[in-house]
Amino acid sequence: GVFNITTNEVLYSQNLFTKLYPASTTKILTAYIIIKDCDLNAVVTVSESAADQAEDSSTCGLKAGDNITVNDLLYGLMLHSGNDAAEALAEHHSGSIEAFAEVMTQEAHKLGATNSQFKNPSGLPDKEHYTTVYDMYLIFNEAIQQEKFVEIISSSSKNAVYTSANGNTVEKTFYNSSRYKTGNVKTPEGFQIIGGKTGTTYDAGYCLVLYSKNP
Repeated sequence: GVFNITTNEVLYSQNLFTKLYPASTTKILTAYIIIKDCDLNAVVTVSESAADQAEDSSTCGLKAGDNITVNDLLYGLMLHSGNDAAEALAEHHSGSIEAFAEVMTQEAHKLGATNSQFKNPSGLPDKEHYTTVYDMYLIFNEAIQQEKFVEIISSSSKNAVYTSANGNTVEKTFYNSSRYKTGNVKTPEGFQIIGGKTGTTYDAGYCLVLYSKNP
């Protein structure tokens, strides 16, 4: 789908209402809820569960007991696509992954994204975790109304400084997964790429939600 959010026109569409697996584009909704509801300066202690991700999972390399701000977790979530960051934020917001997933689905439905259902904050495969192109447009369009969200997705990288469980200072740089933002792919002539979110799983394939301007 291609949408002009100034004129509210659908410029191109194919299978807009087909239920699809969103992979890590799920994190758009996660970030939106966290930015809307949470104190970005609050410090989160990473749980064993959040740190314990599969070997092939996309992570920020967080360890159990790490103390890191919500703000830095959001950058790890949206730039580095960390599933560990997603779970840490979900637990901080709602106490559990299951409770946060219910909030996600409720929030999506409030935005009109009624053909969506979410079971986790990261986009890991689940047959009951799905959305549509049109629903993702509605969710993303609402997210970019948040100045902080746009600030995050438009960043090419973020230096995070946090404290490990044993009190040591940890410094880490999160890089944007969008090759437009890192300069690995040339921006098409006449366009300004603001940012967005990538996502990939075997079931979902390659996913991209992108916010651009053509002044």
